[in-house]
Amino acid sequence: MADDKEKDAKKADESKSDKAEDKKPPEHHEDAVSETSHTITVDGEELAYTATAGRIVLKEDDDTKKASFFFTAYTKDGADPAERPIVFAFNGGPGSSSVWLHLGIFGPKRVALDDKGNLEKLPARLVDNDQTLLTHADLVFIDPVSTGYTRAIEKDEERSYHQFEKDIESVGAFIRMYLTRFGRWSSPKYVGGESYGTTRSAGLAGHLMTRYGIYLNGVILISSVLSFQTIALDSKTWTFHRGNDLPYVVYLPSYAAAAWFHGALSDELQARDLVDLLGEVEEFAESDYLLALQKGSRLDRMKFEEIAARLSEYTGLDIDFVRQSDLRIEKFHFMKELLRDQGVTIGRLDSRYKGVDRYTVGSMLEHDPSLDVWMAAYTSTLNDYIRRDLGYESDLVYEILNAKVWPWKYDTFENTYVDVSETLRDAMTKNPGMRVYVASGYYDLATPYFATEYTLAHLGIEDGLRDNVDVSYFYAGHMMYVHRESIEKLGADLRAFIESSS
Repeated sequence: MADDKEKDAKKADESKSDKAEDKKPPEHHEDAVSETSHTITVDGEELAYTATAGRIVLKEDDDTKKASFFFTAYTKDGADPAERPIVFAFNGGPGSSSVWLHLGIFGPKRVALDDKGNLEKLPARLVDNDQTLLTHADLVFIDPVSTGYTRAIEKDEERSYHQFEKDIESVGAFIRMYLTRFGRWSSPKYVGGESYGTTRSAGLAGHLMTRYGIYLNGVILISSVLSFQTIALDSKTWTFHRGNDLPYVVYLPSYAAAAWFHGALSDELQARDLVDLLGEVEEFAESDYLLALQKGSRLDRMKFEEIAARLSEYTGLDIDFVRQSDLRIEKFHFMKELLRDQGVTIGRLDSRYKGVDRYTVGSMLEHDPSLDVWMAAYTSTLNDYIRRDLGYESDLVYEILNAKVWPWKYDTFENTYVDVSETLRDAMTKNPGMRVYVASGYYDLATPYFATEYTLAHLGIEDGLRDNVDVSYFYAGHMMYVHRESIEKLGADLRAFIESSS
């Protein structure tokens, strides 16, 4: 009998324990950080730093928990926080974690690729990053809600963060919280983004100023898109919006660059220096070509044929294909068509890469061969590095690229194109000390360099502020830092930018 009572008591205790465990909040509902110490040698100098990987729970004024933000920060040991610059970095998507800038260019470790940006073999590995920005600034990599390990506290509120304004507000709230928690209000401050992260960066430059009084020293824009009119696609057809001819104009030089890289142009054009050739294509794009598109069906046949011949010459596409496209070459059609006779496609993020679709017919890519090269490498190395080197444990999926954030909402821009260029102009005008660095790849077919040039030329900033914008070009694509020559140039540019603006 006594044994039975002991067993019953033990079962009751276990039941209570199970119930208590059931009531335990999920891991991402509470703050948690892991700090580890490291060193890296750059240019013969040893740099000691502290890595902090963890989550900060954002709350409303009434203490209601809203979202748990995951971040990875690197701070130089022994530096004065009041003088040491700090860069808040993120990628785009929307739906992308910060892994690409983290393990590609900014952080102290990077994914090992060959000089051209190819993975040598799986499993991928990390190496010390001799171009890390940590030599000149502390770094905080932010994963927006639904990316990385960042989650909304209430699952049914997750979708509310997949929206232009809410995204900027939540990332801005995290930045304010980090500055407060880690005593960095006096530091020179920067935001840096890639792709849609540049849209977020420009939005943050204005939001941080007006909401929190945080004036930035600089904004870093890598493969930028500030005006969606330059690249906007119809979500059903994946073609440029009918009636908006601007993308055809600003994409043309990038088509020419891709054709030149793959040897698809005439011998005469192939013998030209790329930058020299692109200057000629740019001039044609914003003059004769733009005017021809503007005329629509009013364009006479002789002029139509003249423009078609020039487009065929600059893109390497058959003139009949150009004619059948009504002089309007869709970007996915171009990626599928350029090397169709070889049975291969070219990349969207980086047109230097080639891939093979199941079918050579059709007008759409089945996959992006450039992303295929990098996806597994960045995913596996990040998941291992976070646990093994930085000591952060989580059973959540680290969302590298989360398609569940789509459709992303742009309520603020209903019936118009998303455009944060005016926000950037306004921030530069009110904060004339703020500098902007812009990096573009010639082989980028996601956010083409000429589209960025167009947007910057229409910023409308006064003459005195134009020198505050530094623009660099690279012989690579969207993630130019996967290319060895480009990462060295980009690293040098970023260090110089921080030095000149802090």
